[in-house]
Amino acid sequence: MTSLNTLRETRAARIAEMRGLTNTAQTANRDMDEGERKRFDALETEVRSLSSRISDAEKLAEFERFEAQGEPLGGAEMRRELRGYSFAKAVAESMAGRLTGLEAEVHAELSRGREARGVMIPAEVLFEARALTTTAPVGVPGGNLVGTDLAPITDRRRPGLKIEAMGATVLRGLTGNLDLPRLAQSGSAHWIAEHTNTTRSDAGFSKVSMGPKTVSAEYEISRRMLLQSQTALEPLLRADLAFLLSQKMDAAAIKGGGTNEPVGILETADVVQLANAALSSDLTADLISALEVDDVTGTTAFLTNPRVMNVARKLKDTDGHIFTQAELFHNQRVEATNQVPFTTAAVVDPAAAAKYPLIYGEWASLYLGYWSGIDLLVNPYHTDVASKGGVLLHAFLDCDVVVRHPEGFVWAEID
Repeated sequence: MTSLNTLRETRAARIAEMRGLTNTAQTANRDMDEGERKRFDALETEVRSLSSRISDAEKLAEFERFEAQGEPLGGAEMRRELRGYSFAKAVAESMAGRLTGLEAEVHAELSRGREARGVMIPAEVLFEARALTTTAPVGVPGGNLVGTDLAPITDRRRPGLKIEAMGATVLRGLTGNLDLPRLAQSGSAHWIAEHTNTTRSDAGFSKVSMGPKTVSAEYEISRRMLLQSQTALEPLLRADLAFLLSQKMDAAAIKGGGTNEPVGILETADVVQLANAALSSDLTADLISALEVDDVTGTTAFLTNPRVMNVARKLKDTDGHIFTQAELFHNQRVEATNQVPFTTAAVVDPAAAAKYPLIYGEWASLYLGYWSGIDLLVNPYHTDVASKGGVLLHAFLDCDVVVRHPEGFVWAEID
C-alpha cells in the first residue's frame, strides 16, 4: 500500500511538472503546444486523483489512531504508536492553543482525571529535558537542532526565445524528409496582334529540403540529491533541459552553421547582407527598402541583440533630442535577444570591438520543422549510475530550420 508521504511527494512532483510546462510556454511567449497541453491535462487528472487518495489515507490514519487510543501508555503497542509522535509539533500547537492528531490523543489520555496546565508529553519521548534556543551558550548544542529549510528553487535568467513569436512558419509532426518547392522564376507575357501566335516562355522552379537534425542534453543526478531534494528537483531539471533544446533550436534559426545543425538566416548564402554601417534611420530605411524592391509582402519585423538596442536608445538628433523607436525603425516592430550572436569578433578588445547584426525579415519565410516533441527520458540503468543509485536524465529533439524564401530577409552588421 502506498504511504501517505509517498502520495504527497508524488502530488508535489506532478504539480511542479505542471508549473514547469506553464513556465516553458510563458518563457517562449506562446501558448502550450498540443503535446504540452495534453501532458498538462493528464497531470491535472492525476493530481486530482492523488488529492482524493491523500484525503482517504488521512481519514484512515485518523481512524486507526482512534482505534488504538485505549492501549496502555506503557505497552509495546503504544510505544510503536509513539514513533510517529512529534515533540516539536506538540509544543508548537500547544502555543497556538489547539492540538491535533496523535499529539492531541496522547495529551487527552495523559491528562485524563487530572488538570493539565500545558501540553502533556509522554515520558517515553523525553529522555533528557533542556531549555533549547537558537542562541544556546557554548557547550549547550541547542542551535545545532535548528534545521535549515530549503526554499523552492528559482529558475535562472534566460535569453528570450523569439523566432516562433516573430512569425516563423512551424511544421510539427513530420515523419519523412520534406521538400519545399517554390516558383522561382515566371515566364513572360506579350502583346500580340489579332490571330497571331503568342511567344512561349518557361517557368523556373526551385526547392529547399528539410531533414531531422538531433539536439540533445543530459544530466546526471546522484542518489543523494534525489533523496535529499525536497523541492521537486526532477521536474525542474526536466523543464531546464526542455528550454536548453528550444534555445539551441532558436539560436540555430538565427545563425546555425550547418555542421550537424540547421543553416540559419545569417548563414544562408542567398540572404543579402548590406554594407556595415552605424545604426541610423537611413540604415533601417535601406533594410526595409531591400525587401520592398524584391516585392516581399507579409508581416515584417526587426530582430537584433540588446547591445544594438542600447545604441538605439541613445541616438539623438542635432538638437540633442532622442529619436523614438518608432522614428528610428519607421514604425516597424523590433525585438532584441541575446540569442542574436556577434558576427565579427574582436581582435584586441572583445567587449569594445564585437559587432552585432540587425536583421529585417518577413518571418513567415523561415520554416521550423519538428519530427518529435522534446523527449525526456529517465535512465537509472546506465553503467555510469546504476551501481551508484543515481539516474541519467536525457533530452532529445529532432528538428530543422530552412529559409524557404531568402529574399524575405536582409541584414547588416552594426558598426
